[in-house]
Amino acid sequence: MQMEMEIMDIIVNGGDARSSCLKAVRCARNGQLQEAEELIKRAEKGLEKAHNVQTSLIQEEIRGEKNEITLLMVHAQDHLMNAITVKELAIEIIEECKKRIELEEKVKGLINND
Repeated sequence: MQMEMEIMDIIVNGGDARSSCLKAVRCARNGQLQEAEELIKRAEKGLEKAHNVQTSLIQEEIRGEKNEITLLMVHAQDHLMNAITVKELAIEIIEECKKRIELEEKVKGLINND
């Protein structure tokens, strides 16, 4: 039962992190850059929690405490790796949104000065 709870921690924290990253991208596209950054930080905290659980399970296995590999465990790993990938891509997209917003502001400034 304890193992299933740990696996669910990975799934929940990974899923929450992924959702926060996607929300962050939507915020950045709308110019809400501070909110986007806060959502990325929230995602990073969730990923850290999930990664800590994963590391604990790996350390148990290294010590010889074998755990059965279940579909639930595979699902948890999938959630975690997916969330990590989405976070990395979200950060890149947010940076592009920042550049676009900066460029739009420069263009507005040029237009208003004419």
